[in-house]
Amino acid sequence: MNLARYRISLIVVLDQFFFVFAAGAALWLAWLLFTEAFDVGWVGTLYLMVFWVLLAYLVLPRVHRIFTEMYVPDYFIGRTRTSDGLLGDPVNVALLGEQSQVEAAMVAAGWTRADPVDLWSSIRIVTSVVMRRSYPTAPVSPLFLFGKLQDLAFQQQVAGNPAKRHHIRLWRTPAGWPLPGGTRVDWLGAATFDRSVGFSLFTLQITHKIDADIDVERDYVTSSLMDAGIGAELEVMADFTTGYHARNGGGDSVRTDGSLPVIDLRGIHLDD
Repeated sequence: MNLARYRISLIVVLDQFFFVFAAGAALWLAWLLFTEAFDVGWVGTLYLMVFWVLLAYLVLPRVHRIFTEMYVPDYFIGRTRTSDGLLGDPVNVALLGEQSQVEAAMVAAGWTRADPVDLWSSIRIVTSVVMRRSYPTAPVSPLFLFGKLQDLAFQQQVAGNPAKRHHIRLWRTPAGWPLPGGTRVDWLGAATFDRSVGFSLFTLQITHKIDADIDVERDYVTSSLMDAGIGAELEVMADFTTGYHARNGGGDSVRTDGSLPVIDLRGIHLDD
């Protein structure tokens, strides 16, 4: 008997048990708060708020994580994943080039690097949305591809409104990794347009809502780089994925024709 394998399996089982137990306990606590809210008069509003926080940020994410580990494929299907395991925004842009070339090209095309997600940036974007104050480097929510968080994120705020913005997340592809069909690229991106702020259909969390026609944003990103006068080259992979309608991790509708623009930045020239 392989004792090492047995011990690892036991640890995994215990970890999954306590994860499920914690989800159940959180759900029970949320239910108690919800039912108690009808017995305490004016304090009920506060109880309902606490119930929503527990449900949206603790219970539902854990439930989704449990079930998505069972049925969401753990290989490349042209979709990102949320931190809760839900299918996120589709992959719709590819780049060739080193990170320094990607960063320089995006800046030359009028894009701004997004701040990392931390406590300060999270507080700042909430206050910016509520107060309608400009935040051109606002963070983007975490999405995962190849089992890792986006490596880079860029955005363009619209008319100083933090609720509306063009944005793209980029992931460095693993060394030697080919796309389906054999084409090799250095970066894959998911570009979408934030049209407003609302509630996630799947978790009830506050989040940005995206425009359904993600091909428009894909073409916007492509045009901004091709029109920047830096010598970028473009090749379009038609039918990279089958055209489809679906929903992203926030429950927003998305539709695409399945084409993938591959933008070559290896030979770009930039003014000093």
